Amino acid sequence: MSVTASPSATAGAVTAAPAVSPAVSPSAVSPSAVTAVPAADNRAALAHFAARLAFETDAADVAADLAAGVTGLVVVDSRSTESWEQGHIPGAVHLPTALIAEHGDSVVPAGATVVTYCWGPGCNGATRAALEFAKLGHPVKEMLGGFEYWAREGQPVETAQGVSSRPADALTSPVSGVSCAC
Repeated sequence: MSVTASPSATAGAVTAAPAVSPAVSPSAVSPSAVTAVPAADNRAALAHFAARLAFETDAADVAADLAAGVTGLVVVDSRSTESWEQGHIPGAVHLPTALIAEHGDSVVPAGATVVTYCWGPGCNGATRAALEFAKLGHPVKEMLGGFEYWAREGQPVETAQGVSSRPADALTSPVSGVSCAC
C-alpha cells in the first residue's frame, strides 16, 4: 500500500490509497510453469501412476513389511562393501550390482519379490540393480530414497557395532515416529 495525498483531504492530511500497478497485457504474462504442458488425460495418468507403483516402493513401506515379518520379500543392498559396512538395512542382503547376474538366483528364492536400494535419490544404482534382477526374471521394485531416506526416516541401521536408529528428520517423516499415512 502506498501513501498518497487525497485531493479531498484538508491541506497537509494524507490518506492511504491502494498502490496501482501499470496495466499488464495478458499476452505479456508468462505461461504457467505447471500448465505450460497440459496434464495428461485421465486414462494416461491412471496407467502412468499405476505403473510407477508397480516399479517403486518407499522406505516406510519396506520398514512396515520387514517389521511385520512379511515373507517372500528380499531386500538387496547393491552398494559397495565399504558402503555396506558403513551401515545397511537390518535383514538386507548385500549384493553389488556387478555380481547380480552371477549370484542373484542363488540369493533370491524363486517367486520372491526383490526390493533394491542404493545410496539415495541422487544415485541410480538401485535402478541398475533392479534391471539386473528383472533380466533374471525376478519380480522387483526399487526403494525410492535409498539408504539415505531409510536412515533419515529414523529406521534401524545395522553396522558391525550393532543396530541403531537416529531421530527422524522432520523434512522426511513425522518426528513422532508414526507413519505419514499417505
